[in-house]
Parts: sequence; C-alpha cells; structure tokens
Amino acid sequence: MDSLDPGRLHGGMTTTTAALTTLVLGATGKTGRRVAQRLRALDVPVRAGSRSADVPFDWNDRSTWAPVLDGAGAVYVTYQPDLAVPGAPEAVAELARLAAETGVQRLVLLSGRGEEEARRAELVVRSAFPDATIVRASWFAQNFSESFLADAVREGVVALPVGDVGEPFVDAGDIADVAVAALTEPGHAGRLYEVTGPRLLTFAQALEEIGRAGGPSARLERIPADAFTAALEQAVTPPEAALVTYLFAEVLDGRNAFVADGVQQALGRPPRDFADYAREAAAAGAWG
Repeated sequence: MDSLDPGRLHGGMTTTTAALTTLVLGATGKTGRRVAQRLRALDVPVRAGSRSADVPFDWNDRSTWAPVLDGAGAVYVTYQPDLAVPGAPEAVAELARLAAETGVQRLVLLSGRGEEEARRAELVVRSAFPDATIVRASWFAQNFSESFLADAVREGVVALPVGDVGEPFVDAGDIADVAVAALTEPGHAGRLYEVTGPRLLTFAQALEEIGRAGGPSARLERIPADAFTAALEQAVTPPEAALVTYLFAEVLDGRNAFVADGVQQALGRPPRDFADYAREAAAAGAWG
C-alpha cells in the first residue's frame, strides 16, 4: 500500500477552526486564485506569494522565502512551472523545511498524477513536513479555457500529440475546495487526496462536450510530438515547449486512465463533471 494512502473519510468544509494567515503561492494561477478567493470568503487572512506582491516571493531567489513565510500559519504550495522540472522536488522540500521551522501549522502541496518527479516531491515534502496534505491532481478541465489550449479551442482545431487515452479531467474549483478544507479544517493532516473528475474522456470527447455546452465546435487533430514541440516554440521558450511535450507523453500514456475518489474523501461530495465545467465556462464567455 502507498505510504501516503488516506485513511478515513472526512466531511465537507463547513467551518474553519482558526483564521490562520495563509500564504498562497501561485495566487494568480488556476488553482491559487481560486484558493485565495475561497479563503477570503471565509474571512481567512490571505498573503499572496508572487514576485509582484508587497512581500515578494520567487522560487529562484531563496532569500525571498523566509520573509514571505514570516507569520504565516498555513501555506498552499504550487511550484511553477511544474514539479516535473529538474530541481523542483529539492526546492519544495526546502520550503517545507523552512515552513516547519518558522511555525507553519498546515501545508498543502499541489502535485500531479503519474509524474516521477512529482511523486518524489511528495515524499521529500512529507519528510520535511510530516503533517503536509498532498493534493494529487489529474489534468485540469480549465486547461481548455484558461491555458494554452484556449486559443486553439476558440479557433476550432486543437493539434495535440495524443491518442484515444481517457483522462478524468478535474475541475480547478474542486482542487481549490479540497485545498481550502485542508488549510482551514481539522482532519486532513498527513492525508493524500488523489483528485479527478467523475469519468474518463479522451481529448476529442472533451472537445465534443465543450461544443454541446455552447462553446466552440472544435476538433482534435493528432500530430507527432516533434511537430507539437515546434509549434509551441513559436509561443513559448524551447524549455517550456519541451516540458509541455514531456507532460503529454509522460502523463497521457494510459497510466492515469482511471478515476480516483479524492474529492469525495476530502469533501463528502462527488467531483464536478466536465460537462458542468464546459457549460459554466461557455456561459461566462471563456472562448469569446
């Protein structure tokens, strides 16, 4: 059995036990933004961790870490650009050690499914901060509307190096709900929540769902990985393009083609379906 396996079921997030000042790293990202919004709605003091914040934070400048942790009681940790990059496990482990030393009571790490480096990051963070909560997420549904795929969906053709492997796309709002529960409620210390959507969809099926929900009618075009990388390099740096290509090859090879119950375990409710996400995104004008 995985040493990080969760234990008993815990209920949904209904009350907070203490309004700990909570540091949210990546507070402008897909999950960090939602975590910060939910915490503020609960009247929890939030400190945004970014290079442009009043007290700046930069993963590449360790002199910024102690000041931003000073006085924080809880921390939501996301690593940019991804835990798969070299040095990421060591960085998050060092931050977790510093958090423990400075008196942080709760730490939540956002991790990814099926990534060797992400798994290593989970282990070293747990070693440095034994009560850390790990939220291990599948591919975000919001990648279709808030990431590099959004323009392609809008234009009607999404060219990717993927086949017919199913992925249980998870709603970023569910990730945020789980993280906020772990940051504000008792009962989540030392737990691992593997969070996914409720069903498997191929990328082609996901695009069909978006069209049925009132979004663009986009189709999937399967292309070789090298062509995908070359196209990405027109928009991002070569290392970033190589990382995204690696993630498509590494994570979408079938190893993650199953549904997990982390949302149910953490919140006592099922995860949101991709169709619900697509309807909400379309109604909000996500694709123009």
